[in-house]
Amino acid sequence: MSPDQPRAGGAAEGSRPTGDSRPEDLSTEAELGHQAGAAGPSGSPEHLPPRPRGGWMASLASDDRFAAKNALTPGALLDAGLPLALFTAVYTIGGRDLTLSLWAALGTGALLAVIRLVRREPMQSVIAGFLGVGVAVFWASRTGRAEDVFLPGLLINVGYGLAFLVSIVVRWPLVGILVGLATGMGTSWRRDPVLMKALMKASALWVGMFAFRLAVQAPLYFAGEEQLGWLASARLAMGAPLFLLVAYVSWLIIRPAFRAHQQRASVAGQQEEIPTGQRQPGGHEAASPDHDPSAGTSGSDPHR
Repeated sequence: MSPDQPRAGGAAEGSRPTGDSRPEDLSTEAELGHQAGAAGPSGSPEHLPPRPRGGWMASLASDDRFAAKNALTPGALLDAGLPLALFTAVYTIGGRDLTLSLWAALGTGALLAVIRLVRREPMQSVIAGFLGVGVAVFWASRTGRAEDVFLPGLLINVGYGLAFLVSIVVRWPLVGILVGLATGMGTSWRRDPVLMKALMKASALWVGMFAFRLAVQAPLYFAGEEQLGWLASARLAMGAPLFLLVAYVSWLIIRPAFRAHQQRASVAGQQEEIPTGQRQPGGHEAASPDHDPSAGTSGSDPHR
């Protein structure tokens, strides 16, 4: 075979059309093209749109369904009442030894903080979780009353409940502010009456949750240490489980109005891209000035 003569199969290989690619090549090219299109002309990461923050509120702006793991972190589920439940158990079994029980609760809180650090959770979560237990232990040690370990939690519910209630009265529902921060929509929800109404309902639902906690736990607290076991049980049951339930119902209330708001905003954005002179009430572009409406269809004789 002459050196100048192409090898067998070389012509076929050289003449293969560019579109005849292997499936894995096509998928790779499509993925790279999608990334390049999302990154913008420069392809730099700073041109990528910011992702919404995690959580059940951020799932409103995506196609994700409500997920319990997005509503509460594993550390938050443990912090919901585990240290205080252990405090109650040690206090009951250990002969009502307040000091031993408080050290057990504090040690559990410290252990949960270490678990959070190992899981590389945000430092504010670590500090908030341990600080809550520390304040409860400190207060109970100062008063000498075992039930006072639950008092900071009751006061927190009072504060949150009042904050949500005031936000509804002034028509700045806290759920709307949080959703705006989580989804990046800012305060545009205030200009949508339907979405505004849904956010007000969701905020009222959270007011009801805090009020329900107080209605059950406050009488148990004022009953003294005789009801300590029931108070700890109520704290556990009305912690993470009730939070998840209220978060899910809030998601169901807000989701339809939020999606409708997104669709209206998308249509409005498309209308703004059409020049004002070519815009018609129906949402379609106006006919070109050079177009003769009396002319017939393409290919017909106008003098006929």
